Amino acid sequence: MNETVAAAPSMSFWDLCLQGGWTMIPLALLLLLSIYVFIDRFIALTGAAKEDENFMKLIRGYIHEGETESALNLCHATQTPYSRLIAKGISRIGRPVNDVLVAIENTGNLEIANLSRGLPWLATTAAGAPMIGFLGTVIGMVQAFYAIAQAGSSASIDSFASGIYAALVTTVAGLIVGIIALFAYNFLVARINKIMNKLEARTMDFMDLLNEPAA
Repeated sequence: MNETVAAAPSMSFWDLCLQGGWTMIPLALLLLLSIYVFIDRFIALTGAAKEDENFMKLIRGYIHEGETESALNLCHATQTPYSRLIAKGISRIGRPVNDVLVAIENTGNLEIANLSRGLPWLATTAAGAPMIGFLGTVIGMVQAFYAIAQAGSSASIDSFASGIYAALVTTVAGLIVGIIALFAYNFLVARINKIMNKLEARTMDFMDLLNEPAA
């Protein structure tokens, strides 16, 4: 005897999202914002991480020859966090060493702050998106229990299914958005830390350069 099994109705991704209710709107906005911040900062950090190996050699030669103007022109032409750091140090040559070091460190802090622009949004999304998802979960469960109470003894699965859908969909959506933002944030922070280490290394190179005897 052949048995015919009815095919389960399919649901598109869009229909599934609609089941989540209004809480899916802020989650979608946070996802788009996270993607934008990640792409923008990734491009900025990729450019900032580029470094010409001959840069410090040329700077050393100019400084030893007393051509500070040429060294500054090279820094301005290079336009990287490293070159702006060195340019600030060159502009302070002749002053006490501590003043030169403080000026370079302040410039480095500004460069790192500029590179970190937008990261607080990723951190906020990583923490806030799951909370918004849980809020949608609570709202969905309230709707489900309200539907059961209204239906009374005639309650069926259909009477509270929409509330359960909202509860589950928003939980999943909130976790997905939060996980994406968290990984994006940690990835960018790791890239910024590498650039920070290189800036510190260039600072030390420049300070050593000022104490080198001219060839």
